[in-house]
Amino acid sequence: MSCFDNIIMATDSYKVSHFKQYPPGTEYVYSYFESRGGKFDEVCFYGLQYFIKRYLCGPVVTRDKIDYAAEILGAHLPTGFNKEGWEYIVENHGGMLPISIKSVPEGTIVPVKNVLFTLVNTDPKCFWLTNYLETLLVEVWYPMTVATNSRMQKKMLVKSLKETGSDPSNADLQLHDFGFRGVSSVESAAIGGAAHLVNFNGTDTMAACVMIKHYYGGGSTTLQLPDGPLTLPVPGISIPAAEHSTITSWGRENELAAFENMLDQYPEGLVAVVSDSYDIYNACSNLWGKALKEKIKNRKGRLVVRPDSGDPPVIVPELLGLLCEAFKEDVIEQAGTDGKMYKLLPPYLRLIQGDGISYESLGAIIASVTAAGYAIENVVFGSGGALLQKMDRDTQKCAFKCSEIIKANGEVVAVYKDPITDPGKTSKKGKLTLEMVDGKLTTITDSKGDPGKDVLVEVFRNGVMPFEQKFMDIRDRAKIV
Repeated sequence: MSCFDNIIMATDSYKVSHFKQYPPGTEYVYSYFESRGGKFDEVCFYGLQYFIKRYLCGPVVTRDKIDYAAEILGAHLPTGFNKEGWEYIVENHGGMLPISIKSVPEGTIVPVKNVLFTLVNTDPKCFWLTNYLETLLVEVWYPMTVATNSRMQKKMLVKSLKETGSDPSNADLQLHDFGFRGVSSVESAAIGGAAHLVNFNGTDTMAACVMIKHYYGGGSTTLQLPDGPLTLPVPGISIPAAEHSTITSWGRENELAAFENMLDQYPEGLVAVVSDSYDIYNACSNLWGKALKEKIKNRKGRLVVRPDSGDPPVIVPELLGLLCEAFKEDVIEQAGTDGKMYKLLPPYLRLIQGDGISYESLGAIIASVTAAGYAIENVVFGSGGALLQKMDRDTQKCAFKCSEIIKANGEVVAVYKDPITDPGKTSKKGKLTLEMVDGKLTTITDSKGDPGKDVLVEVFRNGVMPFEQKFMDIRDRAKIV
């Protein structure tokens, strides 16, 4: 057992004292999670199943874990540890958590200010357990926010592909995850990287593929090849790619040989080569565009040239211009929806911009590329810190609040906060349902909803998942149409 696999310790310290703080006679505590607003006006819900399977399923409470917690909490928070409550769970529930969780199906697109999942205890003696789990489960803000941010970038790409005359399905491989090294832990990389793969098929974060395999039943990627579609049994793919160390190790005078080596080592398929180690303009016009031109043209595959410096909205159209000039005999011109013609590099050549890519910069690059008369299909993007790390719980203003308690005498109490200093933090009251109203998902509060119309489904009950959501179904729900 890892020292961190102890549900008793997976909470904020002060919550250990809360079992004494509820009104006398409290038997049930009902709480919910939502995005109260934030950067985007809708969210792509994803990631709860990981936390449930990883931390909540099965007999997660044992006497050894209780003793371990008591050893630490006796000194850390000596005012009170609910040892009897945890022992009750072991004795009466076999260590399984007496909790019910209902959530919106993962991959669903939900407007902000709506309930995303609810929790309630199923044993009246464990009323204190509902909000004890807040700390762990609110961490779903992270995969949800990554999935939302990733999907919003895909919406921009799909729109631009259509407008510049290309197949919008090309977007599936147009934003590649470069974020593994830029996050806080391997677990963060796995969770965030998997969230990105809800929307795209390209990743260099291998931990994401492992996470999806173990917690979401695996996934697949279908490539459209000249000979027909090829389906691979992984949710994300990568390609051979150079980095500065592999190119500069040849020395400045041998950059051409380093480039040629990449073409020789990978004579077929996709290969990406970083090309700004010294002079990106010379690399595009002369090394790729003259010395290695025929090798590129005759190769069975696609070369992807990668700049890694400069101001992206400036450098990308400049380099597209150089490459289009060098390979002008094979450049395609295609009509956009605005009636303009857009230049497209030949199928054997593309550009990847992997430096400084975020939601904001992507929009600026798209605008500069299309304004210069180039189809956005020319460019693939890679994103690291801005994709997996440059966000926090407040990006979408995620919050978990209690909205109802039930006492032993049957009294139902609507619970809410309504701070005069911040009306935006007013919370919802009563039991909640998420229903389709006039074509829009809407939260019905105050226990006035129709359970038959509720799209929230029970995903956890008393230590067991009633059903497992599959990654490919989640991807389908999040699909941009």
